[in-house]
Amino acid sequence: MTDAVTVTALIGGFGAAAVRVATPLVLAALGETVAERAGIINLGIEGAMLAGALAAALGSSAAGPWAGLVAAIVAGVVMAALFAVVAIGAGADQIIAGTAVTLGAVGLTGAVYRVAYGAAGAGLSIPTLAPLPLGPLSRLPIVGPALFAQPLPTYIGFVLAPLLWWVLFRTRGGLALRATGESVALARAAGVPVRAVRTVATLFGGALAGLGGASLVLAQVGTFAERMTAGRGFVAIAIVVLGRWNPIGVLFAALLFGAATALQFVFQAMGLSVPYQLFLMLPYALTMVALAGAVGGVRAPADLGR
Repeated sequence: MTDAVTVTALIGGFGAAAVRVATPLVLAALGETVAERAGIINLGIEGAMLAGALAAALGSSAAGPWAGLVAAIVAGVVMAALFAVVAIGAGADQIIAGTAVTLGAVGLTGAVYRVAYGAAGAGLSIPTLAPLPLGPLSRLPIVGPALFAQPLPTYIGFVLAPLLWWVLFRTRGGLALRATGESVALARAAGVPVRAVRTVATLFGGALAGLGGASLVLAQVGTFAERMTAGRGFVAIAIVVLGRWNPIGVLFAALLFGAATALQFVFQAMGLSVPYQLFLMLPYALTMVALAGAVGGVRAPADLGR
């Protein structure tokens, strides 16, 4: 009986860790899904996540974690707005504009971080979001800790995935947005305000990327470090492809990456005589393998990036 309880607890802990790690990716990838369905590929979501993470740290230090969440969303929207002005307003190349936004965010967040926290850094003094157990559901074996005892950003991601699926595939607004991503010329001929649709989609993606950065700070590590997103924005873009530009598929693809990362922690805890760098590589390698197997049958929005 004791062994069964231990195994159940270990599996439950693994599931909880996988969901917790996946949350920033779920949020960022859902936002990017909406943007890409409108024909916008925004490499600046890495910068938006980083800006959101720093804003969350500053806001939480000043007025608590809920203020940190709001500050992170605002920061993500600001970064997305900069991208939209250049890529949508001025018609610049989306890849170059997004890369510039991310590089600018790396420098800006580093400078602000050093001014705000000094050489000693933020430490672990940032107020964080506590898990919100959902009553008896949180006490269910295995799935309880993983799905029903998580901080607020996780629940937001789980609710947004089916909601965005419904909006994209079951509403007139979603049809207009998808038409914009498939053919700008035809959408414009049908009376769709293409620039407005693309701008709103981009800002929405930035807001979710900022929220993803906030969840990294406020629901996982409890501190901020320079470049702490470590490429998660780019992974989120890959997850959009793996999820076939479908919010439900994106949710499961992000959870796959989260599970691979949690498995990395398990392997390191087992003390295997293998260089730890191989464990760090595991989630990225598994994602690339899954992506390579899925790309052949995937068709991106026809006007994506144009």
